[in-house]
Amino acid sequence: MEGLIKVIAFDCDGVMFDTVAANKAYYNDILAHFGRPSMTSGQFDYTQMHTADQAITYLFKDPASIAAAHEFRKKSGYHPYIQYMKMDPDLIPLLEAYQGRYGIAVATNRSDTMQRVLVEHGIARYFDLVVTALDVARPKPYPDPLVRVLQHFNIAPHEAIYIGDSTLDQAAARTAGIPFVACRNPDLNGDFHIDRLAEIDDILTRFHG
Repeated sequence: MEGLIKVIAFDCDGVMFDTVAANKAYYNDILAHFGRPSMTSGQFDYTQMHTADQAITYLFKDPASIAAAHEFRKKSGYHPYIQYMKMDPDLIPLLEAYQGRYGIAVATNRSDTMQRVLVEHGIARYFDLVVTALDVARPKPYPDPLVRVLQHFNIAPHEAIYIGDSTLDQAAARTAGIPFVACRNPDLNGDFHIDRLAEIDDILTRFHG
């Protein structure tokens, strides 16, 4: 690999946090409010990767139901579900070690929930940049969130790494030209694969020698 890494960018769900319980409860509660059955495994897989707007459209299909679900979602909020998110045990030690040494960013398909998640878990201060689906014209799998990261830090693609766990993360990184670290998903075509966040140290060593 060419050059030194200057910026580390993280996806949120499935990387920084295990959000399976939180997101299942969130979307299933919305469905239950409208008398609909809980998500299938395939539906959950979709919601876990895509934006909330895309997830609601996927789950409710027709325009009237989609509009009603959005109204309910925005009224009820995500805050009650943040408690069910499980932070990766390696995350804070890594952020402590990397703060000041690297630019640290989040690039996520979350929207208006992301900042609240960081604040509630006490880690907002570690991040130099947070890019959500609301901050770009096109969310992942498009490269726009990662292009925003490159522009903010004024770096070339090879000077960053992106840690993600889904095909959308992989596609965004590939199109942006950023080395992709596949997190806990051996089926992805990553430049690197990790089973835990602490392994990022080994990857940075490869770049920096």
